[in-house]
Amino acid sequence: MLSQKFKLAVVCSSNQNRSMEAHNFLVKKGFKVRSFGSGNQVKLPGTAADSPNVYDFNTTYQEMYDDLSSKDRNLYTQNGILHMLDRNRRIKQRPERFQSCPDHFDIVITCEERVYDQCIEG
Repeated sequence: MLSQKFKLAVVCSSNQNRSMEAHNFLVKKGFKVRSFGSGNQVKLPGTAADSPNVYDFNTTYQEMYDDLSSKDRNLYTQNGILHMLDRNRRIKQRPERFQSCPDHFDIVITCEERVYDQCIEG
Protein backbone atom coordinates (compact mmCIF):
# COMPACT_ATOMS: atom_id res chain seq x y z
CA MET A 1 0.00 0.00 0.00
CA LEU A 2 1.44 3.38 -1.04
CA SER A 3 0.37 5.08 2.20
CA GLN A 4 2.64 2.77 4.24
CA LYS A 5 5.66 3.29 1.97
CA PHE A 6 6.62 6.80 3.07
CA LYS A 7 7.30 8.42 6.44
CA LEU A 8 5.60 11.82 6.47
CA ALA A 9 6.09 14.88 8.65
CA VAL A 10 3.62 17.76 8.74
CA VAL A 11 4.88 21.04 10.21
CA CYS A 12 3.14 24.26 11.25
CA SER A 13 4.41 26.91 13.65
CA SER A 14 3.18 25.55 17.01
CA ASN A 15 2.07 21.95 16.29
CA GLN A 16 -1.49 22.88 17.26
CA ASN A 17 -3.92 23.53 14.43
CA ARG A 18 -2.91 22.81 10.83
CA SER A 19 -0.25 20.17 11.47
CA MET A 20 -2.46 18.32 13.96
CA GLU A 21 -5.50 18.38 11.66
CA ALA A 22 -3.36 17.00 8.82
CA HIS A 23 -1.83 14.43 11.21
CA ASN A 24 -5.30 13.27 12.26
CA PHE A 25 -6.53 13.07 8.64
CA LEU A 26 -3.47 11.26 7.27
CA VAL A 27 -3.36 8.68 10.08
CA LYS A 28 -7.00 7.81 9.37
CA LYS A 29 -5.99 7.24 5.71
CA GLY A 30 -3.27 4.79 6.80
CA PHE A 31 -0.18 7.00 6.46
CA LYS A 32 2.84 6.85 8.79
CA VAL A 33 2.89 10.47 9.90
CA ARG A 34 4.20 12.67 12.68
CA SER A 35 3.39 16.31 13.24
CA PHE A 36 5.61 19.12 14.46
CA GLY A 37 5.96 22.82 15.13
CA SER A 38 8.85 24.95 13.91
CA GLY A 39 8.77 27.89 16.32
CA ASN A 40 10.81 28.37 19.48
CA GLN A 41 7.69 28.17 21.65
CA VAL A 42 4.08 27.08 21.35
CA LYS A 43 1.76 30.07 21.03
CA LEU A 44 -2.02 30.03 21.39
CA PRO A 45 -4.37 33.00 21.18
CA GLY A 46 -4.83 34.91 24.40
CA THR A 47 -7.38 37.42 25.60
CA ALA A 48 -5.94 40.01 23.16
CA ALA A 49 -4.05 39.76 19.86
CA ASP A 50 -0.86 41.08 21.44
CA SER A 51 -0.90 38.73 24.45
CA PRO A 52 -0.75 35.08 23.37
CA ASN A 53 -0.54 32.18 25.77
CA VAL A 54 3.02 30.89 25.42
CA TYR A 55 4.18 27.38 26.34
CA ASP A 56 7.34 25.34 26.07
CA PHE A 57 7.27 22.39 23.66
CA ASN A 58 7.55 20.08 26.70
CA THR A 59 4.12 21.20 27.94
CA THR A 60 1.47 18.53 27.32
CA TYR A 61 -1.78 19.28 25.53
CA GLN A 62 -3.55 18.31 28.75
CA GLU A 63 -1.58 20.90 30.73
CA MET A 64 -2.42 23.58 28.15
CA TYR A 65 -6.07 22.55 28.25
CA ASP A 66 -6.16 22.73 32.06
CA ASP A 67 -4.33 26.08 32.13
CA LEU A 68 -6.68 27.75 29.64
CA SER A 69 -9.75 26.21 31.28
CA SER A 70 -8.72 27.76 34.58
CA LYS A 71 -7.95 31.15 32.99
CA ASP A 72 -11.23 31.61 31.05
CA ARG A 73 -13.16 28.48 30.13
CA ASN A 74 -15.89 30.46 28.35
CA LEU A 75 -13.52 32.40 26.09
CA TYR A 76 -11.40 29.40 25.13
CA THR A 77 -14.48 27.28 24.50
CA GLN A 78 -16.09 29.95 22.30
CA ASN A 79 -12.96 30.54 20.22
CA GLY A 80 -12.42 26.78 19.71
CA ILE A 81 -9.06 26.48 21.47
CA LEU A 82 -10.26 23.95 24.06
CA HIS A 83 -11.87 21.85 21.32
CA MET A 84 -8.59 21.90 19.35
CA LEU A 85 -6.56 20.92 22.43
CA ASP A 86 -9.03 18.12 23.17
CA ARG A 87 -8.46 16.73 19.65
CA ASN A 88 -4.70 17.13 20.00
CA ARG A 89 -4.46 15.29 23.33
CA ARG A 90 -6.26 12.33 21.77
CA ILE A 91 -3.63 12.16 18.99
CA LYS A 92 -0.43 12.54 21.00
CA GLN A 93 0.80 13.71 24.40
CA ARG A 94 2.56 16.99 23.56
CA PRO A 95 3.69 19.17 20.68
CA GLU A 96 7.07 18.43 19.14
CA ARG A 97 9.60 20.76 17.54
CA PHE A 98 10.73 19.64 14.08
CA GLN A 99 14.28 20.95 14.49
CA SER A 100 14.72 18.80 17.64
CA CYS A 101 13.72 15.54 15.95
CA PRO A 102 16.60 13.32 14.76
CA ASP A 103 14.34 11.10 12.63
CA HIS A 104 14.43 10.94 8.83
CA PHE A 105 11.27 11.62 6.82
CA ASP A 106 10.66 10.85 3.16
CA ILE A 107 8.26 13.77 2.76
CA VAL A 108 7.99 16.93 4.88
CA ILE A 109 4.91 19.09 4.37
CA THR A 110 5.12 22.63 5.73
CA CYS A 111 1.96 24.68 6.20
CA GLU A 112 3.39 28.06 5.20
CA GLU A 113 6.52 29.61 3.68
CA ARG A 114 7.82 30.95 7.00
CA VAL A 115 7.60 27.43 8.51
CA TYR A 116 9.50 26.04 5.51
CA ASP A 117 12.25 28.61 6.07
CA GLN A 118 12.47 27.73 9.78
CA CYS A 119 12.76 24.02 8.98
CA ILE A 120 15.49 24.55 6.38
CA GLU A 121 17.48 26.97 8.52
CA GLY A 122 17.33 24.62 11.51
